[in-house]
Amino acid sequence: MITRMSTLFLRTLRDDPADAEVPSHKLLVRAGYVRRVAPGVYSWLPLGLRVLKAIENVVREEMNAIGGQEILLPALLPREPYEATNRWTEYGDALFRLKDRKGADMLLGPTHEELFATLVKGEYSSYKDMPVILYQIQTKYRDEERPRAGILRGREFVMKDAYSFDLDDAGLKKAYNAHREAYQKIFERLQIKYVIVSATSGAMGGSASEEFLAESEVGEDTFVRCLESGYAANVEAVVTHAPAPKPIDGLPEAVVHDTPDTSTIDTLVAWANETLDGEYTGADTLKNVMVKLHAPGKDPEIIGVGVPGDREVDLKRLEASVSPAEVELLTEADFTANPFLVKGYIGPKALQANGIRYLVDPRVVDGTSWMTGADEPGRHYVGLVAGRDFTPDGTVEAAEVRDGDPSPDGAGVLVSAKGIEIGHIFQLGQKYTDAFEVDVLGENGKPVRLTQGSYGVGVSRLVAVIAEQSHDDKGLRWPKTVAPFAVHLVIANKDEAAIAGAEQLAADLDAAGLEVLLDDRKASPGVKFKDAELLGMPTVVVVGRGYANGTIEIRDRFTGEAAEVAVDGAVDAVVAAARA
Repeated sequence: MITRMSTLFLRTLRDDPADAEVPSHKLLVRAGYVRRVAPGVYSWLPLGLRVLKAIENVVREEMNAIGGQEILLPALLPREPYEATNRWTEYGDALFRLKDRKGADMLLGPTHEELFATLVKGEYSSYKDMPVILYQIQTKYRDEERPRAGILRGREFVMKDAYSFDLDDAGLKKAYNAHREAYQKIFERLQIKYVIVSATSGAMGGSASEEFLAESEVGEDTFVRCLESGYAANVEAVVTHAPAPKPIDGLPEAVVHDTPDTSTIDTLVAWANETLDGEYTGADTLKNVMVKLHAPGKDPEIIGVGVPGDREVDLKRLEASVSPAEVELLTEADFTANPFLVKGYIGPKALQANGIRYLVDPRVVDGTSWMTGADEPGRHYVGLVAGRDFTPDGTVEAAEVRDGDPSPDGAGVLVSAKGIEIGHIFQLGQKYTDAFEVDVLGENGKPVRLTQGSYGVGVSRLVAVIAEQSHDDKGLRWPKTVAPFAVHLVIANKDEAAIAGAEQLAADLDAAGLEVLLDDRKASPGVKFKDAELLGMPTVVVVGRGYANGTIEIRDRFTGEAAEVAVDGAVDAVVAAARA
């Protein structure tokens, strides 16, 4: 079937939308693929929907290839399953909650582990039914505090979520590896540049967890990798190598010094270099940051986090370490209510004397000596030794990860990059099957608790990711696997014979199995060419002035190369170009 631009529901824009921050958002709106309805909520117009459905089909094919069976669960869900796993509370403000007319609590599904677990429990009862992989491609809802970047971070989005159920951990690992390989095939077919990184499980729970990140400067995820070994991890999942403890015997006693106007690390280091012998840097100081943890079902807890003073506390890393608790910096009211917390001069001693849990960076090992607060205005300890003068309550991964840090695998140093999360796979284990007692009768006649895996792909986000990685200053450039049309045929000649020839060429290409977008509008060639570049079909065919001389032009949108071919052989040439 030939689609004509004269009747296609499409309006292209010459100017970027005012709220657009990233290239994909600008181009998808300008090219008429999507339209904003509300913050983080978008309508899919004909061209955008074609790309979305093409990506869905690639995902579907690879999921079916590993034995996945597609189902579709509701997006409107009851509270009870999520209450059973405590995620009704854990999700916090990100959950869209509502009530039905009878006052029953409902939610718009952010993810469906609970529903899949209860579904399998209700349908299967024997080990002979195992293993099973179920998946759906469905709209999800999360109340993002700051939706941004168009469909990259929305409040309504399309996701493929799959779940494996196995009798044992060996089966779970097999399913996990099958999904890992399937994801690699999906992203390679979509021509996405990506990296697989170790990740934290967060509110999902479980053990092994990896993210697939599309490399992009506009990504919100920072990851690090070691070029020597190939190690890669989300910064939240980086494990700091703890140095060996140092001998304590013989170290000088800690001394409290008057250090006026030294409430920052920089001013403390400057004081030390002016007053003490030796040379000092921020790495010689111990910075103590006070935060409040909000754990589900518990009262807020104030804790202290100690990190070397040359590093900042990365709140995302800290929050991943204390998940499912949320982290909040202390307010002025908190400091007023706890006068032993002297801003700018907080040290370990007052924290532990007042029952405040104190967690430190793994680098703060026994025998290390620090300059740190003495819990009085204008006073610091010099030579406060871990393991002798204070004993932390534990370690926590909270300090920022920097380029040049040693790789956890010991093979080299870390370098950082930005990425967009496009997939996440988890070995959940029995978190959800325990919650709902999902058992089957084993071969020995005894109940077996199933073990579960969870595997997500951001399908609608992939539209934006491909646009981010495959555009130029003229517009979009879609890979052939997902382009709305294989060929964009532009009539750039008012001659009746040329118009008739273009119509016939479109019909012949359609008969050859190619989907054709025919620009038959009564617009100038310049407008048509600009729209062809903006819309981004991989193969553009121009029936223009050369038609009178027996030629048409074939343009490759990716390379920018153009070639003239004879009208008589045009069908074969265009088919070859479109299928190359």
